[in-house]
Amino acid sequence: MQVLTQRQSEILSLVVEEYVATGQPVASKALVERSGLDVAPSTVRGELAELERQGLLTHPHTSAGRVPTEHGYRFFADRLLEHLEPRPPSFPLQLSEARSELETALQSTTDMLSELTRLLALVSAPAVETATVRHVEVLLLQPHVVMTVVITSTGSVTKRLFRFGHAVDPGLVDWVGSYLNEQIVGLRLGSQSLRRRLEDPSLPATERGFLDVLRPVLERPAPEEQRVFIGGTASLLDTASADELRTYRGLLELLERRKTLLDVVAAALDSRRPFVRVGDELGNPALHELALVGSTYGLTTRSLGTVSLLGPLRMDYEQAIRSVRSAASELSRLSESVYDED
Repeated sequence: MQVLTQRQSEILSLVVEEYVATGQPVASKALVERSGLDVAPSTVRGELAELERQGLLTHPHTSAGRVPTEHGYRFFADRLLEHLEPRPPSFPLQLSEARSELETALQSTTDMLSELTRLLALVSAPAVETATVRHVEVLLLQPHVVMTVVITSTGSVTKRLFRFGHAVDPGLVDWVGSYLNEQIVGLRLGSQSLRRRLEDPSLPATERGFLDVLRPVLERPAPEEQRVFIGGTASLLDTASADELRTYRGLLELLERRKTLLDVVAAALDSRRPFVRVGDELGNPALHELALVGSTYGLTTRSLGTVSLLGPLRMDYEQAIRSVRSAASELSRLSESVYDED
């Protein structure tokens, strides 16, 4: 970590903020006039030159003004992360009405984030094995065919067919449906608590044998590709400069391969703290002129997903950090009411 004087750090922040706001190289005279710095333009010019020497600023050949480098954005973002507010601000979307449909809440959050920031919003859904059971249906489709339908706290629905070598007693089917809803609703798929409920030694042999056949759908949920909600593609392109449009071409290709995009986000995760990754830190050539700001959401004991914003290096990092923190906090609060820890 480079060490700057307080004045150098302030000047770097002012250059980043001014360039983000205007998109124009920042000259020393304009910086003094607009910022209210109580120093002479010549002093500012000297500090700008030093910041450029340290690789934090650069300047186009046709302009006397400076613009931040990738390293400069990194330094600026680190300072923001070091001075976070104790509590994230409130998110301008109340999700309490979406308790029973977490996926609806995730989509609403994505839409709100992209609308607030004009950046590409990415919200990953919890993996299926983190969900709790909301309801189970057991249906006799044919004399020898039984279908189970498992509805989870995230709103996902898993269906599984079981074929038997003999006709199944309809009364047994009705019993197992009632039993499962009484015993495992609210428990996490594949959890030890759920397994214990399915291993009741007091059950008669016939009921226990039938239950054993159906257990795999509850103990080993079917693998699925992790889902990610994406919003703001159109608005991102609407506000992009000509240079940024060229950069976004690679991003749009990544959007077609969502798993690759999720891998990029997952690689950037930093525990439960908000994170910023700029340029080459994203580890993908298609994103080397972009920045990612994100935060995880979930329960006290584990993370469930990620809220992220992807946009140009010249983004409003302060607003982006504030937005993902508030959205993640709201989703975490909702998750506590949807998930039942065990």
